[in-house]
Amino acid sequence: MPNDIAAPTAISMAELLRARYGAAAPANTVPGNDVIRALVSHRSVRAFDADRALPAGTIETLVAAAQSASTSSNLQTWSVVAVEDAGRRARLSEFASKQAFIRQAPLFMCWLADLSRLDRLGTAKGRKFEALDYLETFMVAIIDAALAAQNAAVAAESLGLGCVYVGALRNKPEAVAAELGLPPHVMAVFGLSIGYPDPARPAEIKPRLPQSLILHREQYATKDEPAAIAAYDGEMKRFSARNGMGDTDWTSRVVSRVGTAAGMSGRDRMRAILNALGFELR
Repeated sequence: MPNDIAAPTAISMAELLRARYGAAAPANTVPGNDVIRALVSHRSVRAFDADRALPAGTIETLVAAAQSASTSSNLQTWSVVAVEDAGRRARLSEFASKQAFIRQAPLFMCWLADLSRLDRLGTAKGRKFEALDYLETFMVAIIDAALAAQNAAVAAESLGLGCVYVGALRNKPEAVAAELGLPPHVMAVFGLSIGYPDPARPAEIKPRLPQSLILHREQYATKDEPAAIAAYDGEMKRFSARNGMGDTDWTSRVVSRVGTAAGMSGRDRMRAILNALGFELR
């Protein structure tokens, strides 16, 4: 069934799971509450009401939710740049594959892996923080940023807002860093467009891989993978057709995205880019 559901509290958990998984929806789940229904109802919003401003205090509320996420060893190795200026959003859109919704949404939050704050702390203490130069610490910063951003996304949706992540911010990291005035040891790892969804262009819940491929019990297993992927390809073809995206299935998208280095849209240079931004990655 089409799954452009507007009010998660108004529909049953079973209906939401069917929207998310199609015929592969799990039957054995606990009764859903408002939090779980909101999470399962998530959809990427790429059409925003450009005339509707966000309420005062929205950014601060989202950041409070973000800072309440877990952070490794309480190092808090992330930051965020909230971009409301239309000109700056337009320039960031150009760097991120010209995605129009970055210009359209009233708020674009750029989530940063940020080791510069700890580097400055080391300098103030007269210390060289050796661990900042290692890949593990950079991974911690990326994970911290992702956990924080997801809290913000859930908070935004709880306020009736829509959002969409923008990984294409990594297409031109140096240009993004210059636009945002980032110091060394900081990288924008992804963006998040936020605003009120355009009611004339409702977003639909996108089907996900069946739990049989994602959920492994005790040990990793791939026994039924080919058949499950074939069934999921059918779900994605129907989703794509309903949403004006042709009849492309999941497997075809995977081949296009990771089949060649060209599909990385310039991100095949990532190690060199990170080095240029001050990350040694030992």
